Amino acid sequence: MALLKPKEIRAMRPDDLMAKFKEINDELMHERGIAAMGGAPSSPGKIRALRTNVARIHTIMREIDVAEAVKAGPKKLANEANKDKLKPKVKKEKAEKPKKEEKK
Repeated sequence: MALLKPKEIRAMRPDDLMAKFKEINDELMHERGIAAMGGAPSSPGKIRALRTNVARIHTIMREIDVAEAVKAGPKKLANEANKDKLKPKVKKEKAEKPKKEEKK
């Protein structure tokens, strides 16, 4: 598995990019499954190359999303950046512990 160059990834259409991402991710899961079962890898550096390719594609997909958000306007970008901050926080209620009785 050869490493994909960023120039090649950016040249892909969004549909092709998603298909390639899914393909590489599935292959990575397959290789990890083989390794987890104790099998010998077909190529020792294959898992590392797959992980690198997945990270590169994911990074470029994120760059494209941010560029589209910038074109859409500052309000869209702010909402995208603060997506996690806007979620309501739910506090867990602690169960009351019974009080211990004092010994006399």
